[in-house]
Amino acid sequence: MNLPNKLTILRVILIPFFVFFLLADSMGKHFDYIALAIFIIASLTDMLDGMIARKYDLITNFGKFADPLADKLLVCSAMICLLDLGRIPAWVVIVIIAREFIISGFRLVASDKGVVIAAGYIGKAKTVCQMIMVILMILDIEAISLLTDIVMYAATVLTIVSLVDYIARNYRVLKE
Repeated sequence: MNLPNKLTILRVILIPFFVFFLLADSMGKHFDYIALAIFIIASLTDMLDGMIARKYDLITNFGKFADPLADKLLVCSAMICLLDLGRIPAWVVIVIIAREFIISGFRLVASDKGVVIAAGYIGKAKTVCQMIMVILMILDIEAISLLTDIVMYAATVLTIVSLVDYIARNYRVLKE
């Protein structure tokens, strides 16, 4: 197993620790900062694994499948926790998770036909925007609440645009 794939697996392993510290609200605000640090480290592994895989030609089918799945698990876990904490509207979580289910279903159909579809640039931008949104929501700073809302709406729009782009680029998989 190569380094990029190990980083992807590390991202998945970090998720339960992140969730624990984010939801351990009754133990004090400092646990939010531990959760934030874990989330940032996990998010950076996403950037790092891609850079290493491309630079050293270590792109694998496992990585094409597991990397976006790890991102979905991280971001969706974060949003569900933030929903529980009252920091994100339910409709945003529903839109983003619905997109992830649609894309995952699409990837399953493609995989059944022997086709592995890697994430596109709009999808990557969507993920980065969602990760920034989560960071701002974990911080929960009143002085930047307008910025947090703007990033949340941008992440939601990018989620929808990336879904349309993904289907437009890969509709032939469903046609066959």
